[in-house]
Amino acid sequence: MPKLMVVYKMPADCAAFDSYYFTKHIPIAKAIPGLRRYEVSNGAIKTAAGDSPFHLVALLSFDSLADIQHALNSPEGAAAAADLANFAQAGADLLIFDTKEV
Repeated sequence: MPKLMVVYKMPADCAAFDSYYFTKHIPIAKAIPGLRRYEVSNGAIKTAAGDSPFHLVALLSFDSLADIQHALNSPEGAAAAADLANFAQAGADLLIFDTKEV
C-alpha cells in the first residue's frame, strides 16, 4: 500500500507542537482526499544508536501513488502543507513510497 511518511524534527516546545498537531493539524490532514489510514508514532523516536533528532512520524496510507500525488495537489493537501508553518518550525521531511509484503 502506498504511503506518505512525514518525519517531524524535534521542536523547541514539544508540548505546544503536540497540542497543535493533535487538535488542529490532524483534522485538516484527515480531509485530504483518498486518505485511507492515518497513523502516528507513539512515544520517543529512537535510532539503533539511541536518541534521534525527530519528534513524531506520521504515516498516511493511500490506494495508489497517483492518489498521493492527487492528494498533495488538492486544496485540502495544500491546506495541510500550509499549516506546517503553524507548528513545525523545526522542519519536516515528506517521503513517498510504495510497499509490498515479503
